[in-house]
Amino acid sequence: MPPPSLAAARDPAAATAARRRSSSKEERAAAKVHPAPAEKGTMGAAAGGGEGAWGRRPEWCSAAGAAGVLRRHPLPALFACGLLLFMAVEYTIPMVSPAAPPLDLGFAATQGMHDAVAARPWLNSLLAALNTVFVAMQAGYILWAILAEQRPRAAVAALMMFTCRGVLGCATQLPLPEEFLGSGMDFPVGNVSFFLFFSGHVAGAVIAAADMRREGRLALARLYDALNLLQVVRLLACRGHYTIDLAVGVGAGVLFDTIAGWYFDARSGDGKNAPEKHCRSCQCHKALLSH
Repeated sequence: MPPPSLAAARDPAAATAARRRSSSKEERAAAKVHPAPAEKGTMGAAAGGGEGAWGRRPEWCSAAGAAGVLRRHPLPALFACGLLLFMAVEYTIPMVSPAAPPLDLGFAATQGMHDAVAARPWLNSLLAALNTVFVAMQAGYILWAILAEQRPRAAVAALMMFTCRGVLGCATQLPLPEEFLGSGMDFPVGNVSFFLFFSGHVAGAVIAAADMRREGRLALARLYDALNLLQVVRLLACRGHYTIDLAVGVGAGVLFDTIAGWYFDARSGDGKNAPEKHCRSCQCHKALLSH
């Protein structure tokens, strides 16, 4: 039997039929990979709910759709309500006069405690001394983590935080509250000047507590959180910080602890191949100290 090529050469009709069969097979294969424009339009209309999908009202605009969004995503829905609320508040609230002292709701909430502490100087000094002890506890834990346990993340986060605090404190120097109750026992000891924005006391406690949670020291972390809350109340009552200083201090602690984690993850991956998962116990950071 002669080979197909020889047979096709002898019979032109057979060669033409073979080419047609081959061409039809290629067209069918290409149609599977690249659908025709009409088929694409049909599929796109089916996926989008029809040709008029863009003109339809979104499902979440209906009562049932809105109820489903609230049920599945309550937190974003709550913040959406907060956005609408505070847009109305911001555009209608009376502005504070330049000659008037700042309006601080934290000061108003702790007015009774402020009066009690102001009438008892010994109580003011005692609270200041206890607060200084708590600051020393924060510093001691962070130093222990880097020196004894060779875990530098909390220390680097604190360095970043205090540097940023210094820059912002120099950029905007807020006026000292009129009812400020100073004490020689407060940190920094000796009634020296300090930055109001933002609170390094609060941010340092947040960084230390975050490190404790990573290490599984949950009871100690809860203790630091409780002491940090008492510290916030004391600073407000003694007018050592505005409320915004303390709130931003919490955010700064979380922010710089997170940034320090990103930094060490990038370093342990040589800046290109960072680990896929964050190290929960930070044990991988020990090796970085040896370089």
